Amino acid sequence: MSRENLDELRAQAGRESQALQAAVDSVDQTAAAVLGVNRTDLRCLEILFGGDSTPGELAAKLGLTSGSVTTMLDRLSKLDYVVRHPEPGDRRKVLIRITETALSPIMQIYGPIAEEGAREISHYTAAQLGTVIDFLRRSRELQERHRSRIAALAEGV
Repeated sequence: MSRENLDELRAQAGRESQALQAAVDSVDQTAAAVLGVNRTDLRCLEILFGGDSTPGELAAKLGLTSGSVTTMLDRLSKLDYVVRHPEPGDRRKVLIRITETALSPIMQIYGPIAEEGAREISHYTAAQLGTVIDFLRRSRELQERHRSRIAALAEGV
């Protein structure tokens, strides 16, 4: 393959990556509107979809203060999207759990995407999936590094 063809493929990969990011962002913005929440609330629900979490864990994952997490959880509780309950091993701690009220519309929104995505990815060989996974991991790590760099810019402003 010529250098020009390889450069064009890399440029095309960059454009497709940007287009994917914009499409995911658009879906999430629309989902947040349908659920009646903001984007941070939606991200919180995504985290809780994976299992119960403490307010402190949510704060760390979302980059929020404890006061902001409390305000967010109050909003989500009012919508009956989350419940607070004592942690079984240490009743002084509180766990946050997503409710069926939230799960039902979330599954309605994201379930078909997950099902269709599973069908799409089934066409790849193990070697191709390894390459895709490597690209996705490296892309995520790049974004995480630059998020920290960009956040540091705010300190200098």
